[in-house]
Amino acid sequence: MAAFLPLSLLAVAFYLAGASWVGLRLAGKVPEKTALVRCLGACALVLHGITLYSLLGLDNGISLGLLEVASLITWLICAFILLASLKHPTLNLAAALFPLAGLFIVLSLFAEGSARMPRSKDGLLFHVLISLSAYSLFALASVQSLLLALQNRQLKHHHLRGLIAVLPPLQTMERLLFDLLLAGQLLLTLGIASGFLFLDSMLAGGNAHKTFFSLAAWLTFGTLLLGHWRFGWRGITAVRWTLGGSLLLLVAYFGSRLVMQFLIGRG
Repeated sequence: MAAFLPLSLLAVAFYLAGASWVGLRLAGKVPEKTALVRCLGACALVLHGITLYSLLGLDNGISLGLLEVASLITWLICAFILLASLKHPTLNLAAALFPLAGLFIVLSLFAEGSARMPRSKDGLLFHVLISLSAYSLFALASVQSLLLALQNRQLKHHHLRGLIAVLPPLQTMERLLFDLLLAGQLLLTLGIASGFLFLDSMLAGGNAHKTFFSLAAWLTFGTLLLGHWRFGWRGITAVRWTLGGSLLLLVAYFGSRLVMQFLIGRG
């Protein structure tokens, strides 16, 4: 990993440059330069991806330590931000999420060796990557729901300055949230189905609690999407269900990894 240190630091620099420009634009200090932010973000993603290839050890398997996975998830989130910005106004999220990706790049430099999944287990690798992509989308949806809650609160109190002045209209924010939730639900469905298909047992040993919390999250998000389609659920109701489902997913993966890797000393 030491050989990739310059690339890692350069990726952090690009992330911070993109986030700084967005932050200054939100403060009204610089003009909007969407193409510039996308370019900085794309450069950061490419460099981050190269360092991730080494960090995850993709030449002879995949390393699934807590810091490695966290770095991969932040990479996926930033990639989703850039892709979604072609259709939705998501680049404002870069002000917070780009520095987070940079932070996990730095932390991952100190990651210790962890359990490695052999490349021969391609089906299991597909399950892991699909599941992590779903987690990334739901993490992004959680951030979006928090912004939506803040926007709702400011509108109710007739605060028309500050953050609300730079956020897209409320309907646009809600549409983006449900687009993220729908895409995340589809990926989570694939992740759970592939788990039952490729794992030896989804209901035994260390997989039981992951399966329970993942299914609980799947039901939570499914109920929200059905409620939105059938009964028009939105606003603070959508925020609560989104955060609840995301918390279940957080416990499903990171809770177990934290216990196994740092408290029990496994994986």
